[in-house]
Amino acid sequence: MKIKQTLTGALATAILLTLAPVSGAFAEELSVPVGSQADRSQQSMPRTGMTQASVRASWGQPANVEGPVGQPPISQWHYGRFVVYFENDRVIHSVLKPQR
Repeated sequence: MKIKQTLTGALATAILLTLAPVSGAFAEELSVPVGSQADRSQQSMPRTGMTQASVRASWGQPANVEGPVGQPPISQWHYGRFVVYFENDRVIHSVLKPQR
């Protein structure tokens, strides 16, 4: 009896999957353009290539500094709303911190 129930369930599932439309019946795709994922209009951040001295002159002393670690040496400067990543003395990337 248990085998019959299992086979009946498997057959019903196969029929439902066969009859279901293929064009996204199970999920909806949500697309958020990268530029609108964060509000950058209120927060300017250091640009790639800036020196540590120019970042310090424009945004002040960071709240926290991590590193340098590795080869080439990578360090992080933490500000209130963003983190700046340096390779040696130059900015390689700036990212906004998640808003909580």
